[in-house]
Amino acid sequence: MRVIDYNGTGAWSGDGIIARYAGHARRFHIATPRDLTPREFRQAETTWVYPVMDRVIEGILAGDIACAEVGIDFIEQDASFPFGRILKSNTARALRKSEMLLPEQQERIRRRVASMLSSEYLPREFRQYAKLARKLGMADVLSAHQETLNLANPWVAHYFEYFTR
Repeated sequence: MRVIDYNGTGAWSGDGIIARYAGHARRFHIATPRDLTPREFRQAETTWVYPVMDRVIEGILAGDIACAEVGIDFIEQDASFPFGRILKSNTARALRKSEMLLPEQQERIRRRVASMLSSEYLPREFRQYAKLARKLGMADVLSAHQETLNLANPWVAHYFEYFTR
C-alpha cells in the first residue's frame, strides 16, 4: 500500500501539530480537546493523508482558542510546507473571522506582520496576514517599526499606506 502524506516533517508533521495542540489545550484548560485526526482518502492501493492544518483551521472557525494558538504558531513560521501558501492564507483568514483572540495573541500577530514588513519578506500569503493585522489595528506597532521600513520598496509602501489609512 502506498501512502502519500501531505503533512510536513518534524515539529510541523501531523503528529507534531497534534502534540502542539494537546499542549495548548492543557494550557487553556480545554476539557474536551478537538479530534485533529487528518482526513484520508483511499483508492485502490493508495492512501492520501491530508494536512492536519485543515482540521486546525476548522477549529479556529469553531472558536477553539488552542487551535488559534497553533494557527498563530504556524503563521509565525518562515519554513516551507506542503500546500503552505494556501494553508497559511486560510489560517490567517480564519483568525480574521475569529472573535476570541486573546490580547497577547493579537499582539503576536501584529509583531509578526510588522517584522515581515520590516524585513521585506512579503510572500503571497502576506495579503491575508495584512487583512488580519489591519482588523486588529497596526498603528502602535507600525510607529515602533517605522524607521526600519524601506518605503522605497513599492510593496512595503503599499502595505504601510494600507495600514495607516
